[in-house]
Amino acid sequence: MLSDSSVVDASAEGSHPPQRPSAKVRWTRTVALSAVVALICLGLAWELWLAPTGRGTLAIKVIPLFFPLVGLWRYRLYTYRWLSLLVWVYCGEGLVRATSETGLSQILAMIEVALCVVLFAACAAQVRWRLAQGQVTESPPSSAP
Repeated sequence: MLSDSSVVDASAEGSHPPQRPSAKVRWTRTVALSAVVALICLGLAWELWLAPTGRGTLAIKVIPLFFPLVGLWRYRLYTYRWLSLLVWVYCGEGLVRATSETGLSQILAMIEVALCVVLFAACAAQVRWRLAQGQVTESPPSSAP
C-alpha cells in the first residue's frame, strides 16, 4: 500500500517522472476518500438499520462506491474524473428521496446530497490542480530549425 509520502502515479499523466504530491492534492484526496467512505457507511446504515425500505435490498446501491477506493488512494487521475460523474447518480437519488420522503429518510437523503457535493468538489479540485501542476512543470517544445 502507498502512504501519503508516496509518489503520484505518473502513468495517467504522460511521461513526467513521479513526484511528491502537493499539500492541496493530498488534502483533496483525503476529502474525497472520506466522502466516499461516508457515503458507503450512510448507504449501508440507511438501508439496513436506520430507515430500511423493503428487506434492505437497496443496500446494494453502495457496491459501485467500493471500486474507486484504490484509485483514489493511489492518486489515479482517471478515477477522480469518472467518480466526479458517478457521484451525480447518488446525488439524484438523494434529491428525489429528500423531496419525496419524510422523517429520518428525508434527513438522511439531505446528508447524502451534501456528501455528494463535497465529493464532487474534491474530485474537481484534484483534477484541476493536477492538470495545472502538469502544465506548469511541462517544458515547452523546442522549435529548432
